Amino acid sequence: MTPKHQGSSGWRSMTTAIGVGLIAGLFLSIPLSRSLTQKTAGTTTPLFPISNPFNAWKGFGDRDVVVLGMDAGRGNTDVIFTIRVAGGETRITQIPRDSYINSRNFGPMKVNALYAYGGIEAVKSELTRLMHRPISHHILVNLEGIRTIADLLGGIEVDVPKRLFYQDQSQGLYIDLQAGPQVLKGKDLEGFLRWRHDGEGDFGRLGRQQLVLKSLFSKLTRAENLVRLPALISAAGRNIKTDMGPLELGGLMTAMGTTELETTRLPAKPFFSNGISYLDTEWPDAAEANGSLYRFLF
Repeated sequence: MTPKHQGSSGWRSMTTAIGVGLIAGLFLSIPLSRSLTQKTAGTTTPLFPISNPFNAWKGFGDRDVVVLGMDAGRGNTDVIFTIRVAGGETRITQIPRDSYINSRNFGPMKVNALYAYGGIEAVKSELTRLMHRPISHHILVNLEGIRTIADLLGGIEVDVPKRLFYQDQSQGLYIDLQAGPQVLKGKDLEGFLRWRHDGEGDFGRLGRQQLVLKSLFSKLTRAENLVRLPALISAAGRNIKTDMGPLELGGLMTAMGTTELETTRLPAKPFFSNGISYLDTEWPDAAEANGSLYRFLF
Protein backbone atom coordinates (compact mmCIF):
# COMPACT_ATOMS: atom_id res chain seq x y z
CA MET A 1 0.00 0.00 0.00
CA THR A 2 1.36 3.35 -0.97
CA PRO A 3 -0.13 6.42 0.72
CA LYS A 4 -1.88 8.72 -1.71
CA HIS A 5 -2.38 11.99 0.08
CA GLN A 6 -4.97 13.98 -1.74
CA GLY A 7 -3.53 17.32 -0.66
CA SER A 8 -5.98 20.15 -0.70
CA SER A 9 -8.39 18.67 -3.25
CA GLY A 10 -11.93 18.61 -1.94
CA TRP A 11 -11.15 21.22 0.68
CA ARG A 12 -12.78 24.59 0.87
CA SER A 13 -9.98 26.70 2.36
CA MET A 14 -10.48 29.21 5.10
CA THR A 15 -10.05 32.16 2.72
CA THR A 16 -13.63 33.25 3.29
CA ALA A 17 -13.20 33.09 7.04
CA ILE A 18 -10.02 35.13 6.79
CA GLY A 19 -11.85 37.82 4.82
CA VAL A 20 -14.64 37.92 7.37
CA GLY A 21 -12.07 37.92 10.16
CA LEU A 22 -10.20 40.90 8.75
CA ILE A 23 -13.40 42.94 8.85
CA ALA A 24 -14.90 41.49 12.00
CA GLY A 25 -11.60 41.34 13.82
CA LEU A 26 -11.11 45.10 13.75
CA PHE A 27 -14.41 45.57 15.51
CA LEU A 28 -14.79 42.41 17.53
CA SER A 29 -11.28 42.34 18.94
CA ILE A 30 -12.36 45.32 21.08
CA PRO A 31 -14.31 44.04 24.07
CA LEU A 32 -17.99 44.38 23.20
CA SER A 33 -18.78 45.52 26.71
CA ARG A 34 -16.67 48.61 26.03
CA SER A 35 -17.58 49.32 22.40
CA LEU A 36 -21.33 48.79 22.65
CA THR A 37 -22.15 50.21 26.08
CA GLN A 38 -22.15 53.53 27.85
CA LYS A 39 -21.94 54.29 31.54
CA THR A 40 -24.69 56.29 33.16
CA ALA A 41 -24.65 57.09 36.87
CA GLY A 42 -22.50 54.11 37.69
CA THR A 43 -24.49 51.68 35.54
CA THR A 44 -23.76 50.20 32.14
CA THR A 45 -26.42 50.62 29.45
CA PRO A 46 -26.32 49.07 25.98
CA LEU A 47 -26.16 51.60 23.15
CA PHE A 48 -28.00 49.08 20.98
CA PRO A 49 -28.94 45.40 21.38
CA ILE A 50 -26.12 42.90 20.96
CA SER A 51 -27.07 39.90 18.88
CA ASN A 52 -25.01 36.89 17.92
CA PRO A 53 -24.90 36.68 14.09
CA PHE A 54 -24.65 32.88 14.34
CA ASN A 55 -27.86 32.33 16.33
CA ALA A 56 -29.86 31.50 13.21
CA TRP A 57 -27.83 28.33 12.67
CA LYS A 58 -30.13 25.32 12.94
CA GLY A 59 -27.55 22.57 13.06
CA PHE A 60 -26.61 19.84 10.62
CA GLY A 61 -29.50 17.58 11.48
CA ASP A 62 -28.63 13.91 11.65
CA ARG A 63 -24.95 14.44 10.85
CA ASP A 64 -21.63 14.72 12.67
CA VAL A 65 -18.45 16.76 12.26
CA VAL A 66 -15.08 15.00 12.47
CA VAL A 67 -12.10 16.88 13.88
CA LEU A 68 -8.60 15.67 13.01
CA GLY A 69 -5.45 16.83 14.77
CA MET A 70 -2.32 16.34 12.66
CA ASP A 71 0.92 14.99 14.03
CA ALA A 72 4.24 16.78 13.56
CA GLY A 73 4.86 15.16 10.18
CA ARG A 74 1.37 16.05 8.93
CA GLY A 75 0.79 12.50 7.75
CA ASN A 76 -1.06 10.59 10.45
CA THR A 77 -3.77 12.06 12.64
CA ASP A 78 -2.80 12.25 16.30
CA VAL A 79 -6.26 13.34 17.45
CA ILE A 80 -9.59 12.06 16.09
CA PHE A 81 -13.00 12.95 17.47
CA THR A 82 -16.53 13.62 16.28
CA ILE A 83 -18.92 16.38 17.36
CA ARG A 84 -22.68 16.04 17.42
CA VAL A 85 -25.11 18.71 18.64
CA ALA A 86 -28.63 17.40 19.25
CA GLY A 87 -31.30 17.34 21.91
CA GLY A 88 -29.75 20.08 24.02
CA GLU A 89 -26.43 18.25 24.23
CA THR A 90 -23.05 18.50 22.53
CA ARG A 91 -21.39 15.11 22.40
CA ILE A 92 -17.69 14.83 21.65
CA THR A 93 -16.64 11.25 20.94
CA GLN A 94 -12.92 10.48 20.93
CA ILE A 95 -11.65 7.72 18.66
CA PRO A 96 -8.35 6.10 19.77
CA ARG A 97 -5.77 6.75 17.07
CA ASP A 98 -4.36 3.19 17.26
CA SER A 99 -7.77 1.61 16.61
CA TYR A 100 -7.54 -1.36 14.23
CA ILE A 101 -9.74 -1.06 11.14
CA ASN A 102 -10.11 -3.11 7.98
CA SER A 103 -10.55 -0.30 5.50
CA ARG A 104 -12.67 -1.01 2.44
CA ASN A 105 -10.14 0.60 0.11
CA PHE A 106 -6.79 0.12 1.86
CA GLY A 107 -7.13 -3.01 3.98
CA PRO A 108 -5.98 -3.51 7.61
CA MET A 109 -4.44 -0.45 9.28
CA LYS A 110 -4.61 1.87 12.25
CA VAL A 111 -7.35 4.46 11.92
CA ASN A 112 -4.85 7.31 12.32
CA ALA A 113 -3.14 6.29 9.05
CA LEU A 114 -6.33 6.55 7.02
CA TYR A 115 -5.90 10.24 6.20
CA ALA A 116 -2.40 9.66 4.82
CA TYR A 117 -3.70 6.95 2.47
CA GLY A 118 -7.00 8.37 1.28
CA GLY A 119 -7.35 11.96 2.44
CA ILE A 120 -10.30 13.51 4.24
CA GLU A 121 -12.98 11.87 2.08
CA ALA A 122 -11.66 8.42 2.99
CA VAL A 123 -11.75 9.36 6.67
CA LYS A 124 -15.36 10.58 6.48
CA SER A 125 -16.46 7.54 4.47
CA GLU A 126 -14.84 5.00 6.81
CA LEU A 127 -16.02 6.71 10.00
CA THR A 128 -19.54 6.95 8.62
CA ARG A 129 -19.45 3.17 8.18
CA LEU A 130 -17.81 2.42 11.53
CA MET A 131 -19.80 4.90 13.63
CA HIS A 132 -23.12 4.17 11.88
CA ARG A 133 -23.70 7.89 11.56
CA PRO A 134 -23.20 10.31 8.63
CA ILE A 135 -19.90 12.21 8.98
CA SER A 136 -20.62 15.12 6.67
CA HIS A 137 -18.17 17.85 7.66
CA HIS A 138 -14.59 18.10 8.83
CA ILE A 139 -12.17 20.35 10.65
CA LEU A 140 -8.47 19.66 10.17
CA VAL A 141 -6.11 21.33 12.61
CA ASN A 142 -2.46 20.92 13.53
CA LEU A 143 -0.86 21.50 16.90
CA GLU A 144 0.22 25.04 16.02
CA GLY A 145 -3.38 25.97 15.30
CA ILE A 146 -4.53 24.75 18.71
CA ARG A 147 -1.70 26.66 20.37
CA THR A 148 -2.53 29.86 18.46
CA ILE A 149 -6.20 29.83 19.41
CA ALA A 150 -5.48 28.91 23.03
CA ASP A 151 -2.89 31.71 23.28
CA LEU A 152 -5.31 34.27 21.83
CA LEU A 153 -7.85 33.18 24.44
CA GLY A 154 -5.28 33.86 27.16
CA GLY A 155 -4.62 30.17 27.70
CA ILE A 156 -6.96 27.42 28.88
CA GLU A 157 -7.53 26.10 32.38
CA VAL A 158 -6.37 22.50 32.85
CA ASP A 159 -6.03 20.41 36.00
CA VAL A 160 -2.74 18.64 35.23
CA PRO A 161 -3.18 15.16 36.75
CA LYS A 162 0.46 14.51 37.69
CA ARG A 163 4.01 15.83 37.44
CA LEU A 164 5.20 15.78 33.83
CA PHE A 165 8.87 16.17 32.99
CA TYR A 166 10.63 15.18 29.79
CA GLN A 167 13.47 16.56 27.69
CA ASP A 168 14.43 15.62 24.12
CA GLN A 169 16.90 17.97 22.48
CA SER A 170 16.64 16.20 19.10
CA GLN A 171 12.95 17.18 18.91
CA GLY A 172 13.37 20.50 20.66
CA LEU A 173 10.97 19.17 23.27
CA TYR A 174 11.07 20.32 26.90
CA ILE A 175 8.12 19.46 29.15
CA ASP A 176 8.13 20.60 32.76
CA LEU A 177 4.68 20.79 34.37
CA GLN A 178 3.65 20.51 38.00
CA ALA A 179 0.47 18.70 39.00
CA GLY A 180 -2.64 20.75 39.73
CA PRO A 181 -4.98 23.36 38.20
CA GLN A 182 -3.22 25.91 35.98
CA VAL A 183 -3.56 27.94 32.79
CA LEU A 184 -1.72 26.33 29.88
CA LYS A 185 -0.63 28.02 26.68
CA GLY A 186 2.31 28.09 24.29
CA LYS A 187 4.98 25.44 24.81
CA ASP A 188 3.39 24.25 28.06
CA LEU A 189 0.14 23.37 26.28
CA GLU A 190 2.06 21.71 23.45
CA GLY A 191 4.06 19.66 25.95
CA PHE A 192 0.92 18.58 27.78
CA LEU A 193 -0.63 17.35 24.51
CA ARG A 194 2.54 15.64 23.28
CA TRP A 195 3.46 13.88 26.55
CA ARG A 196 3.61 10.11 26.14
CA HIS A 197 6.45 8.99 28.39
CA ASP A 198 4.69 6.77 30.90
CA GLY A 199 2.94 3.43 30.98
CA GLU A 200 -0.50 4.77 30.09
CA GLY A 201 0.15 4.86 26.35
CA ASP A 202 -2.70 5.98 24.09
CA PHE A 203 -5.21 5.92 26.96
CA GLY A 204 -3.19 8.52 28.86
CA ARG A 205 -3.03 10.73 25.76
CA LEU A 206 -6.78 10.40 25.26
CA GLY A 207 -7.38 11.46 28.84
CA ARG A 208 -5.17 14.54 28.47
CA GLN A 209 -6.76 15.41 25.14
CA GLN A 210 -10.14 15.15 26.82
CA LEU A 211 -9.13 17.66 29.48
CA VAL A 212 -7.87 20.11 26.83
CA LEU A 213 -10.91 19.67 24.56
CA LYS A 214 -13.42 20.32 27.33
CA SER A 215 -11.54 23.37 28.53
CA LEU A 216 -10.94 24.78 25.03
CA PHE A 217 -14.54 24.38 23.85
CA SER A 218 -15.85 25.69 27.15
CA LYS A 219 -13.83 28.87 26.67
CA LEU A 220 -14.53 29.19 22.93
CA THR A 221 -18.27 29.03 23.47
CA ARG A 222 -18.36 31.94 25.91
CA ALA A 223 -20.31 34.88 24.47
CA GLU A 224 -17.30 37.21 24.43
CA ASN A 225 -15.29 34.68 22.42
CA LEU A 226 -18.00 33.55 20.00
CA VAL A 227 -18.15 36.99 18.43
CA ARG A 228 -14.35 36.90 17.99
CA LEU A 229 -14.45 33.51 16.26
CA PRO A 230 -13.77 34.77 12.69
CA ALA A 231 -10.73 36.70 13.92
CA LEU A 232 -9.49 33.70 15.91
CA ILE A 233 -9.78 31.43 12.89
CA SER A 234 -8.05 34.01 10.70
CA ALA A 235 -5.16 34.16 13.15
CA ALA A 236 -4.78 30.38 13.02
CA GLY A 237 -4.54 30.69 9.21
CA ARG A 238 -3.17 27.66 7.38
CA ASN A 239 -3.23 25.59 10.56
CA ILE A 240 -6.99 25.06 10.25
CA LYS A 241 -8.86 23.73 7.21
CA THR A 242 -12.55 22.92 6.97
CA ASP A 243 -15.35 22.44 4.47
CA MET A 244 -17.62 24.68 6.56
CA GLY A 245 -18.07 28.36 5.91
CA PRO A 246 -17.47 30.93 8.68
CA LEU A 247 -21.19 31.23 9.52
CA GLU A 248 -21.57 27.45 9.74
CA LEU A 249 -18.52 27.19 11.96
CA GLY A 250 -19.65 30.07 14.15
CA GLY A 251 -23.12 28.57 14.33
CA LEU A 252 -21.71 25.25 15.45
CA MET A 253 -19.79 26.95 18.26
CA THR A 254 -22.88 28.94 19.24
CA ALA A 255 -24.97 25.77 19.37
CA MET A 256 -22.29 24.11 21.49
CA GLY A 257 -22.31 27.08 23.83
CA THR A 258 -26.03 26.71 24.50
CA THR A 259 -25.98 22.97 25.27
CA GLU A 260 -24.48 20.64 27.84
CA LEU A 261 -21.02 19.41 26.84
CA GLU A 262 -20.31 15.70 27.22
CA THR A 263 -17.03 14.01 26.28
CA THR A 264 -16.71 10.28 25.75
CA ARG A 265 -14.22 7.91 24.19
CA LEU A 266 -14.82 4.61 22.49
CA PRO A 267 -13.78 1.68 24.72
CA ALA A 268 -10.72 -0.22 23.46
CA LYS A 269 -8.29 -2.96 24.47
CA PRO A 270 -4.69 -3.38 23.27
CA PHE A 271 -3.56 -6.34 21.17
CA PHE A 272 -0.65 -7.28 18.92
CA SER A 273 -0.73 -8.52 15.33
CA ASN A 274 2.42 -9.29 13.34
CA GLY A 275 4.46 -7.45 15.95
CA ILE A 276 2.38 -4.27 15.69
CA SER A 277 0.43 -2.85 18.63
CA TYR A 278 -3.23 -2.01 17.91
CA LEU A 279 -6.36 -1.21 19.88
CA ASP A 280 -9.42 -3.41 19.53
CA THR A 281 -12.02 -0.64 19.61
CA GLU A 282 -15.71 -1.15 20.33
CA TRP A 283 -17.44 0.75 17.57
CA PRO A 284 -21.08 1.69 18.28
CA ASP A 285 -23.76 -0.38 16.62
CA ALA A 286 -26.67 1.27 14.83
CA ALA A 287 -28.80 1.46 17.99
CA GLU A 288 -26.01 3.10 19.98
CA ALA A 289 -25.15 5.50 17.19
CA ASN A 290 -28.68 6.83 16.96
CA GLY A 291 -29.62 6.60 20.62
CA SER A 292 -28.10 7.53 23.94
CA LEU A 293 -26.16 4.37 24.76
CA TYR A 294 -22.61 5.70 24.47
CA ARG A 295 -20.38 4.78 27.40
CA PHE A 296 -19.20 7.92 29.13
CA LEU A 297 -15.69 7.65 30.51
CA PHE A 298 -14.16 10.43 32.62
